[in-house]
Amino acid sequence: MSYQEKRTIVMMLTGALVLAAYCIYAFGQVNAGVVSLGDLRFWARTILAFIGIGIVATIVIQIIFHILLSVGIVVTKTIRDGKVVDEDIEKSVEAEMVEDEMDKLIELKANRVGVALGGCGFVAGLFAVLLGYPAAVMLNIVFIAFSLGMIVEGFVQLYYYRRGVRHA
Repeated sequence: MSYQEKRTIVMMLTGALVLAAYCIYAFGQVNAGVVSLGDLRFWARTILAFIGIGIVATIVIQIIFHILLSVGIVVTKTIRDGKVVDEDIEKSVEAEMVEDEMDKLIELKANRVGVALGGCGFVAGLFAVLLGYPAAVMLNIVFIAFSLGMIVEGFVQLYYYRRGVRHA
């Protein structure tokens, strides 16, 4: 499995965990009767907090991922060659993380799908308000749609890495 595929899987798992944590916390508060759907301050504060949590979690998990990837490369190279040379290890790590034009094309195509899903969620949120649902429902639809869009974007990237991509 390539570096890009591993990184994509890690990003998808991070996004899924943050979304699951949000759903458990926020809808748990509603089910417990602590908060109502009309309390926009709670929903805005919660969504902003989970956006921040998602950013911090992504940064921390990416750092840990890169450390573990580097350690894995060192161990593999040591087992294969029987010795450790710093220059060779640096070259191996850099070679593993190279991003070429195909990677950029895959990222752009997948990004298009993720943004489209987020846009559909925004429109669905507007329809929810139009149909008389509280504004908090719209906020949740939009937040969940963008979160799912990021996860689906990862699946699309994995699909293109396995299937290949054409320029058309």
